[in-house]
Amino acid sequence: MANKNLFQTVRGLFTPPTDTVNEAGGTAYQLSPKAALAQFAATGCFSQTFYADAGEQLEKVLELTKNLDAEFVAKVAIYAREKGFMKDMPALLVAVLSTKDKAIFEKTFPRVIDNGKMLRNFVQIMRSGAVGRKSLGSLPKRLVREWFENRQAEQIFKQSVGQSPSFADVLKMVHPKPKDAEREALYGYFIGREIDADKLPEIVKSFERFKNGDALEVPPVPFQMLTALPISTNEWTTIARNAAWQMTRMNLNTFERHGVFRDSEMVEIIANRLRDREAIKRAKVFPYQLLTAFTAASANVSIPRQITEALQDAMEIAIENVPEINGKVYVFPDISGSMHSPVTGFRKGATSAVRCIDAAALFAAAILRKKSDRRSHPV
Repeated sequence: MANKNLFQTVRGLFTPPTDTVNEAGGTAYQLSPKAALAQFAATGCFSQTFYADAGEQLEKVLELTKNLDAEFVAKVAIYAREKGFMKDMPALLVAVLSTKDKAIFEKTFPRVIDNGKMLRNFVQIMRSGAVGRKSLGSLPKRLVREWFENRQAEQIFKQSVGQSPSFADVLKMVHPKPKDAEREALYGYFIGREIDADKLPEIVKSFERFKNGDALEVPPVPFQMLTALPISTNEWTTIARNAAWQMTRMNLNTFERHGVFRDSEMVEIIANRLRDREAIKRAKVFPYQLLTAFTAASANVSIPRQITEALQDAMEIAIENVPEINGKVYVFPDISGSMHSPVTGFRKGATSAVRCIDAAALFAAAILRKKSDRRSHPV
Protein backbone atom coordinates (compact mmCIF):
# COMPACT_ATOMS: atom_id res chain seq x y z
CA MET A 1 0.00 0.00 0.00
CA ALA A 2 1.31 3.45 -0.91
CA ASN A 3 2.70 5.69 1.83
CA LYS A 4 -0.20 7.96 2.84
CA ASN A 5 2.19 10.58 4.19
CA LEU A 6 3.70 10.95 0.73
CA PHE A 7 0.60 10.45 -1.40
CA GLN A 8 -2.14 12.42 0.27
CA THR A 9 -5.44 12.94 -1.54
CA VAL A 10 -7.50 16.09 -1.88
CA ARG A 11 -7.30 17.11 1.78
CA GLY A 12 -5.64 20.49 1.85
CA LEU A 13 -5.43 20.67 -1.93
CA PHE A 14 -7.49 23.85 -2.13
CA THR A 15 -6.03 25.55 0.94
CA PRO A 16 -4.08 28.64 -0.13
CA PRO A 17 -0.40 28.59 0.83
CA THR A 18 0.84 30.82 3.63
CA ASP A 19 2.69 33.94 2.50
CA THR A 20 4.39 35.44 5.57
CA VAL A 21 5.96 34.68 8.94
CA ASN A 22 4.42 35.99 12.17
CA GLU A 23 6.23 37.40 15.21
CA ALA A 24 6.58 33.92 16.72
CA GLY A 25 8.33 32.64 13.60
CA GLY A 26 5.37 30.58 12.38
CA THR A 27 3.94 30.61 8.89
CA ALA A 28 0.89 32.83 8.49
CA TYR A 29 -1.24 34.82 6.06
CA GLN A 30 -0.41 38.42 5.24
CA LEU A 31 -3.25 40.83 6.00
CA SER A 32 -4.06 43.55 3.52
CA PRO A 33 -2.99 47.05 4.65
CA LYS A 34 -6.63 47.97 5.38
CA ALA A 35 -7.24 44.83 7.43
CA ALA A 36 -3.94 45.26 9.27
CA LEU A 37 -4.74 48.88 10.23
CA ALA A 38 -8.24 47.88 11.36
CA GLN A 39 -6.74 45.16 13.54
CA PHE A 40 -4.26 47.55 15.14
CA ALA A 41 -6.98 50.15 15.70
CA ALA A 42 -9.32 47.69 17.42
CA THR A 43 -6.72 45.96 19.59
CA GLY A 44 -3.57 48.10 19.79
CA CYS A 45 -2.77 49.94 23.03
CA PHE A 46 0.83 51.08 22.38
CA SER A 47 2.22 49.10 25.29
CA GLN A 48 4.91 46.46 25.72
CA THR A 49 3.53 43.12 24.54
CA PHE A 50 5.04 39.64 24.36
CA TYR A 51 6.30 40.06 20.79
CA ALA A 52 6.52 43.81 20.16
CA ASP A 53 7.13 47.00 22.07
CA ALA A 54 5.16 50.23 21.78
CA GLY A 55 7.65 51.79 19.36
CA GLU A 56 7.38 48.90 16.91
CA GLN A 57 3.59 49.10 16.97
CA LEU A 58 3.73 52.84 16.29
CA GLU A 59 6.07 52.33 13.32
CA LYS A 60 3.78 49.71 11.81
CA VAL A 61 0.66 51.87 12.15
CA LEU A 62 2.36 54.92 10.63
CA GLU A 63 3.70 52.81 7.77
CA LEU A 64 0.24 51.41 7.07
CA THR A 65 -1.38 54.85 6.97
CA LYS A 66 1.09 56.16 4.37
CA ASN A 67 -0.48 54.29 1.48
CA LEU A 68 -4.11 54.24 2.63
CA ASP A 69 -6.60 56.90 1.61
CA ALA A 70 -7.61 59.49 4.20
CA GLU A 71 -11.28 58.51 4.14
CA PHE A 72 -10.50 54.96 5.21
CA VAL A 73 -8.15 56.16 7.96
CA ALA A 74 -10.91 58.47 9.21
CA LYS A 75 -13.46 55.64 9.26
CA VAL A 76 -11.06 53.45 11.23
CA ALA A 77 -10.40 56.26 13.73
CA ILE A 78 -14.12 56.85 14.28
CA TYR A 79 -14.88 53.13 14.62
CA ALA A 80 -11.99 52.62 17.07
CA ARG A 81 -13.30 55.47 19.24
CA GLU A 82 -17.07 55.09 19.00
CA LYS A 83 -17.31 51.28 18.84
CA GLY A 84 -14.01 50.07 20.23
CA PHE A 85 -13.78 52.77 22.95
CA MET A 86 -10.05 53.07 22.28
CA LYS A 87 -8.05 56.18 23.20
CA ASP A 88 -4.45 56.44 21.99
CA MET A 89 -4.95 54.74 18.62
CA PRO A 90 -7.84 56.91 17.33
CA ALA A 91 -6.05 60.04 18.61
CA LEU A 92 -2.98 59.01 16.59
CA LEU A 93 -5.05 58.41 13.45
CA VAL A 94 -6.65 61.85 13.76
CA ALA A 95 -3.16 63.35 14.10
CA VAL A 96 -2.14 61.49 10.93
CA LEU A 97 -5.16 62.96 9.12
CA SER A 98 -3.98 66.48 10.02
CA THR A 99 -1.06 65.92 7.63
CA LYS A 100 -2.97 63.82 5.09
CA ASP A 101 -6.26 65.57 4.28
CA LYS A 102 -7.34 68.78 6.03
CA ALA A 103 -11.03 68.55 5.04
CA ILE A 104 -11.42 64.98 6.33
CA PHE A 105 -9.37 65.83 9.42
CA GLU A 106 -11.75 68.68 10.24
CA LYS A 107 -14.80 66.40 9.95
CA THR A 108 -13.24 63.59 11.97
CA PHE A 109 -11.75 65.62 14.83
CA PRO A 110 -14.96 66.34 16.83
CA ARG A 111 -16.16 62.73 16.61
CA VAL A 112 -12.92 61.28 17.95
CA ILE A 113 -11.60 64.03 20.23
CA ASP A 114 -14.72 63.91 22.37
CA ASN A 115 -13.45 64.56 25.90
CA GLY A 116 -10.59 66.13 27.81
CA LYS A 117 -8.49 62.97 27.91
CA MET A 118 -8.72 62.59 24.13
CA LEU A 119 -7.84 66.26 23.65
CA ARG A 120 -4.71 65.87 25.76
CA ASN A 121 -3.79 62.67 23.88
CA PHE A 122 -4.13 64.43 20.54
CA VAL A 123 -2.04 67.44 21.58
CA GLN A 124 0.63 65.19 23.10
CA ILE A 125 0.90 63.14 19.89
CA MET A 126 1.07 66.25 17.71
CA ARG A 127 3.81 67.83 19.84
CA SER A 128 5.86 64.61 19.90
CA GLY A 129 6.66 64.83 16.20
CA ALA A 130 5.46 61.26 15.64
CA VAL A 131 3.34 62.25 12.63
CA GLY A 132 5.94 64.56 11.12
CA ARG A 133 5.27 67.86 12.88
CA LYS A 134 6.05 69.23 16.34
CA SER A 135 3.54 72.09 16.41
CA LEU A 136 -0.21 72.05 16.08
CA GLY A 137 -0.57 74.27 13.02
CA SER A 138 -3.39 76.71 12.28
CA LEU A 139 -6.22 74.25 11.56
CA PRO A 140 -5.58 71.95 14.57
CA LYS A 141 -5.32 75.04 16.78
CA ARG A 142 -8.68 76.28 15.54
CA LEU A 143 -10.31 72.90 16.18
CA VAL A 144 -8.86 72.77 19.71
CA ARG A 145 -10.21 76.27 20.36
CA GLU A 146 -13.62 75.14 19.10
CA TRP A 147 -13.42 72.15 21.47
CA PHE A 148 -13.26 74.60 24.39
CA GLU A 149 -15.89 76.91 22.91
CA ASN A 150 -18.41 74.09 22.43
CA ARG A 151 -18.37 72.98 26.08
CA GLN A 152 -19.80 74.48 29.23
CA ALA A 153 -17.34 75.87 31.78
CA GLU A 154 -18.26 73.14 34.28
CA GLN A 155 -17.57 70.43 31.69
CA ILE A 156 -14.16 71.89 30.94
CA PHE A 157 -13.22 72.00 34.61
CA LYS A 158 -14.33 68.42 35.26
CA GLN A 159 -12.38 67.16 32.23
CA SER A 160 -9.18 69.03 33.12
CA VAL A 161 -7.67 66.16 35.11
CA GLY A 162 -4.24 65.14 33.87
CA GLN A 163 -0.79 66.43 32.98
CA SER A 164 1.73 66.34 30.13
CA PRO A 165 0.10 68.29 28.64
CA SER A 166 -2.18 69.91 31.17
CA PHE A 167 -5.10 72.09 30.17
CA ALA A 168 -2.90 75.05 31.12
CA ASP A 169 -0.36 73.90 28.50
CA VAL A 170 -3.07 73.48 25.87
CA LEU A 171 -4.61 76.89 26.57
CA LYS A 172 -1.21 78.56 26.27
CA MET A 173 -0.73 76.91 22.88
CA VAL A 174 -4.07 77.76 21.25
CA HIS A 175 -5.12 81.00 23.04
CA PRO A 176 -8.93 80.59 22.92
CA LYS A 177 -10.86 83.83 23.14
CA PRO A 178 -13.15 83.83 26.23
CA LYS A 179 -16.77 84.42 25.30
CA ASP A 180 -17.75 85.82 28.72
CA ALA A 181 -16.33 86.85 32.11
CA GLU A 182 -16.84 83.36 33.58
CA ARG A 183 -14.83 81.73 30.80
CA GLU A 184 -12.11 84.40 31.08
CA ALA A 185 -11.80 83.71 34.81
CA LEU A 186 -11.66 79.94 34.23
CA TYR A 187 -8.89 80.19 31.63
CA GLY A 188 -6.96 82.51 33.91
CA TYR A 189 -7.44 80.07 36.80
CA PHE A 190 -5.91 77.24 34.75
CA ILE A 191 -2.81 79.17 33.69
CA GLY A 192 -2.21 80.86 37.06
CA ARG A 193 -3.11 84.38 36.06
CA GLU A 194 -4.62 86.90 38.48
CA ILE A 195 -8.40 86.73 38.18
CA ASP A 196 -11.63 87.88 39.76
CA ALA A 197 -12.47 84.75 41.80
CA ASP A 198 -16.11 85.79 42.04
CA LYS A 199 -16.43 85.28 38.28
CA LEU A 200 -15.32 81.62 38.41
CA PRO A 201 -17.87 78.84 37.73
CA GLU A 202 -19.62 77.72 40.90
CA ILE A 203 -18.02 74.26 40.78
CA VAL A 204 -14.52 75.80 40.84
CA LYS A 205 -15.45 78.07 43.74
CA SER A 206 -16.83 75.12 45.75
CA PHE A 207 -13.68 73.10 45.02
CA GLU A 208 -11.43 75.95 46.18
CA ARG A 209 -13.49 76.44 49.35
CA PHE A 210 -13.19 72.73 50.16
CA LYS A 211 -9.48 72.65 49.33
CA ASN A 212 -8.79 75.64 51.57
CA GLY A 213 -10.80 74.18 54.46
CA ASP A 214 -13.52 76.81 54.21
CA ALA A 215 -16.26 74.26 53.47
CA LEU A 216 -17.00 70.73 54.66
CA GLU A 217 -19.20 69.60 51.78
CA VAL A 218 -17.32 67.51 49.20
CA PRO A 219 -17.64 69.24 45.81
CA PRO A 220 -18.97 67.23 42.82
CA VAL A 221 -15.60 67.05 41.04
CA PRO A 222 -13.64 64.05 39.69
CA PHE A 223 -12.16 62.21 42.64
CA GLN A 224 -8.65 62.56 41.14
CA MET A 225 -8.85 66.25 42.14
CA LEU A 226 -9.41 65.24 45.75
CA THR A 227 -6.94 62.41 46.29
CA ALA A 228 -4.01 64.73 47.07
CA LEU A 229 -6.04 66.41 49.81
CA PRO A 230 -6.07 65.16 53.45
CA ILE A 231 -9.64 63.89 53.36
CA SER A 232 -11.26 61.59 55.89
CA THR A 233 -13.29 58.37 55.66
CA ASN A 234 -16.50 60.40 55.84
CA GLU A 235 -15.44 62.43 52.82
CA TRP A 236 -14.38 59.30 50.91
CA THR A 237 -17.80 57.86 51.71
CA THR A 238 -19.41 60.90 50.12
CA ILE A 239 -17.18 60.47 47.03
CA ALA A 240 -18.18 56.81 46.76
CA ARG A 241 -21.86 57.62 47.27
CA ASN A 242 -21.81 60.06 44.33
CA ALA A 243 -19.46 58.11 42.05
CA ALA A 244 -20.42 57.16 38.51
CA TRP A 245 -20.57 53.48 37.55
CA GLN A 246 -17.18 53.28 35.81
CA MET A 247 -15.46 55.17 38.59
CA THR A 248 -16.97 52.75 41.11
CA ARG A 249 -15.75 49.72 39.17
CA MET A 250 -12.23 51.10 38.90
CA ASN A 251 -11.84 52.18 42.54
CA LEU A 252 -13.16 49.37 44.71
CA ASN A 253 -9.77 48.80 46.33
CA THR A 254 -9.39 52.56 46.86
CA PHE A 255 -12.75 52.70 48.62
CA GLU A 256 -11.80 49.74 50.79
CA ARG A 257 -8.44 51.29 51.66
CA HIS A 258 -10.16 54.46 52.87
CA GLY A 259 -12.70 52.65 55.02
CA VAL A 260 -15.82 53.12 52.87
CA PHE A 261 -16.88 49.47 53.23
CA ARG A 262 -16.96 49.67 57.02
CA ASP A 263 -20.41 51.18 56.52
CA SER A 264 -22.85 48.37 55.68
CA GLU A 265 -25.19 50.85 54.02
CA MET A 266 -22.42 51.86 51.59
CA VAL A 267 -21.69 48.21 50.81
CA GLU A 268 -25.31 47.78 49.78
CA ILE A 269 -25.37 51.04 47.79
CA ILE A 270 -22.23 50.14 45.81
CA ALA A 271 -23.30 46.53 45.25
CA ASN A 272 -26.66 47.68 43.89
CA ARG A 273 -24.93 50.23 41.66
CA LEU A 274 -22.57 47.61 40.24
CA ARG A 275 -25.45 45.29 39.27
CA ASP A 276 -27.66 48.11 37.91
CA ARG A 277 -28.66 46.91 34.43
CA GLU A 278 -29.22 50.34 32.92
CA ALA A 279 -26.01 51.77 34.38
CA ILE A 280 -24.02 48.85 32.94
CA LYS A 281 -25.51 49.39 29.50
CA ARG A 282 -24.80 53.12 29.62
CA ALA A 283 -21.21 52.49 30.70
CA LYS A 284 -20.71 50.12 27.72
CA VAL A 285 -18.33 48.13 29.87
CA PHE A 286 -16.39 45.29 28.27
CA PRO A 287 -16.75 41.91 30.02
CA TYR A 288 -12.97 41.66 30.41
CA GLN A 289 -12.99 44.95 32.38
CA LEU A 290 -15.35 43.33 34.85
CA LEU A 291 -13.11 40.29 34.95
CA THR A 292 -10.23 42.63 35.84
CA ALA A 293 -12.28 44.29 38.59
CA PHE A 294 -13.41 40.91 39.95
CA THR A 295 -9.84 39.56 39.96
CA ALA A 296 -8.52 42.60 41.82
CA ALA A 297 -11.42 42.64 44.30
CA SER A 298 -11.22 38.91 44.96
CA ALA A 299 -7.53 39.23 45.81
CA ASN A 300 -8.38 41.74 48.53
CA VAL A 301 -9.86 39.79 51.43
CA SER A 302 -11.11 43.02 53.02
CA ILE A 303 -13.59 43.72 50.22
CA PRO A 304 -17.02 42.35 51.23
CA ARG A 305 -18.31 39.29 49.44
CA GLN A 306 -21.46 41.24 48.55
CA ILE A 307 -19.30 43.42 46.26
CA THR A 308 -17.62 40.53 44.44
CA GLU A 309 -20.99 38.82 43.98
CA ALA A 310 -22.35 42.05 42.48
CA LEU A 311 -19.45 42.05 40.01
CA GLN A 312 -20.46 38.55 38.93
CA ASP A 313 -24.04 39.75 38.39
CA ALA A 314 -22.67 42.70 36.40
CA MET A 315 -20.72 40.28 34.21
CA GLU A 316 -23.90 38.40 33.31
CA ILE A 317 -25.54 41.67 32.30
CA ALA A 318 -22.48 42.95 30.40
CA ILE A 319 -22.44 39.82 28.26
CA GLU A 320 -25.81 40.92 26.93
CA ASN A 321 -23.89 43.71 25.14
CA VAL A 322 -22.06 41.06 23.10
CA PRO A 323 -23.66 40.84 19.63
CA GLU A 324 -25.13 37.57 18.43
CA ILE A 325 -23.38 36.38 15.27
CA ASN A 326 -25.62 34.56 12.81
CA GLY A 327 -24.58 31.37 11.08
CA LYS A 328 -21.91 28.87 12.01
CA VAL A 329 -19.21 30.43 14.18
CA TYR A 330 -15.91 28.93 15.26
CA VAL A 331 -13.87 30.47 18.09
CA PHE A 332 -10.33 29.15 18.58
CA PRO A 333 -8.64 30.74 21.63
CA ASP A 334 -4.86 30.81 21.37
CA ILE A 335 -3.22 29.01 24.31
CA SER A 336 0.43 29.54 23.38
CA GLY A 337 2.99 30.96 25.77
CA SER A 338 2.48 34.58 24.74
CA MET A 339 -1.17 34.37 25.82
CA HIS A 340 -0.05 34.12 29.44
CA SER A 341 1.24 37.71 29.34
CA PRO A 342 -0.84 40.59 30.84
CA VAL A 343 -3.80 41.71 28.73
CA THR A 344 -2.70 45.35 29.15
CA GLY A 345 0.85 44.61 28.06
CA PHE A 346 3.68 45.42 30.44
CA ARG A 347 3.15 48.89 31.90
CA LYS A 348 5.18 50.16 34.84
CA GLY A 349 2.87 50.40 37.84
CA ALA A 350 -0.22 49.44 35.82
CA THR A 351 0.29 45.87 34.60
CA SER A 352 -2.92 43.89 34.89
CA ALA A 353 -3.18 40.56 36.70
CA VAL A 354 -5.58 39.42 33.96
CA ARG A 355 -3.80 37.52 31.19
CA CYS A 356 -4.53 37.49 27.48
CA ILE A 357 -5.63 33.87 27.78
CA ASP A 358 -8.18 34.86 30.45
CA ALA A 359 -9.67 37.53 28.18
CA ALA A 360 -9.71 35.10 25.24
CA ALA A 361 -11.51 32.46 27.29
CA LEU A 362 -14.06 35.03 28.41
CA PHE A 363 -14.57 36.18 24.81
CA ALA A 364 -15.14 32.59 23.66
CA ALA A 365 -17.57 31.98 26.54
CA ALA A 366 -19.49 35.16 25.71
CA ILE A 367 -19.86 34.15 22.05
CA LEU A 368 -20.95 30.66 23.07
CA ARG A 369 -23.49 32.07 25.52
CA LYS A 370 -25.23 33.94 22.67
CA LYS A 371 -25.47 30.87 20.41
CA SER A 372 -28.48 28.61 20.93
CA ASP A 373 -26.78 25.68 19.15
CA ARG A 374 -23.45 26.09 20.94
CA ARG A 375 -20.94 23.34 21.27
CA SER A 376 -17.43 23.24 22.67
CA HIS A 377 -14.73 20.75 21.81
CA PRO A 378 -11.36 20.36 23.54
CA VAL A 379 -8.47 20.15 21.09
